[in-house]
Amino acid sequence: MTSNIAESINAALVSARELPIYDFLEEVRKMFGRWNCSNHKEATQTYTTLGKKYQEMLTLNEAMSTRMTVVPSTEYLHTVNDGGRNYTVCLLERKCVCGRFQVDELTCPHAWAVLKSKFLMPEEYCSNYYKPNTVVMTYDVPV
Repeated sequence: MTSNIAESINAALVSARELPIYDFLEEVRKMFGRWNCSNHKEATQTYTTLGKKYQEMLTLNEAMSTRMTVVPSTEYLHTVNDGGRNYTVCLLERKCVCGRFQVDELTCPHAWAVLKSKFLMPEEYCSNYYKPNTVVMTYDVPV
């Protein structure tokens, strides 16, 4: 079994595999250094509340939430109707019965609908891991 990152690394190191082991390892070190520098630069130049990829996902979830209706049960518990199906969203626990809110730690379309109805900012209900300052800290360690 392989993962996307393993496949990306293997593809980037095709020509380096022909080198002696010391030179190969030096190529690996330099490649990770370039990637680290590039990712750090991209993160420091992000001026949105969330990283670019996650901001796009949030925007897509917002678009999907426009056709949903929200019925509050309590201050934190709401039922969201999405095309005849009902979803329960708990803002206090950051959970939705669809499972995406708690697994992705990013507001799912149902949570978005609730937050919109309460005039709350969805970015405040997203994991700090998606925020640019956290990403910048990830790439602060030099390779």
